[in-house]
Order: sequence, then C-alpha cells, then structure tokens
Amino acid sequence: MQVTQGNLERDGFATREIFPEVPPKVEYELTYLGLSLLEPAEHLVAWIGGHGSSITKARERFDLSQQARVREINRAER
Repeated sequence: MQVTQGNLERDGFATREIFPEVPPKVEYELTYLGLSLLEPAEHLVAWIGGHGSSITKARERFDLSQQARVREINRAER
C-alpha cells in the first residue's frame, strides 16, 4: 500500500502531511488532478458493474483453457 500511495503522491494525484505525534498521524488529500479522476473512475466502475457477468465468464473460459494447457504439458512430459 505504501508504494501505491507514494506513486499517487509522485504523480501529483495526492498530497501527504505527516504530523509529529505519537502515535504517528498521516493525512492524505486528493489534489485537483486526483479529484479530476473521480468522474472517469465512477464511469469505469459503472461499466464494470454492467459487464461483470461477461468478465466472470471470460475468466472462467481462460482458467479452463489454462488448466487444459497444463494437462497437455504434463502429458507431454511423461
């Protein structure tokens, strides 16, 4: 999680303020750039919600194909 937060800060999407307290206190805030991603992210979430069953089916097909591939490799190695 620390790497992701650092990248968000580095890319200008968020700011971080560290307070010299015990226990340590850190506050994060989205920048204008970060806030500008909220609407596109909401659209992406809605799209995923509308296509969830298609995504699940695609994953199942992929997983089955990978399992079949592993079986073929195992047979070939015998």
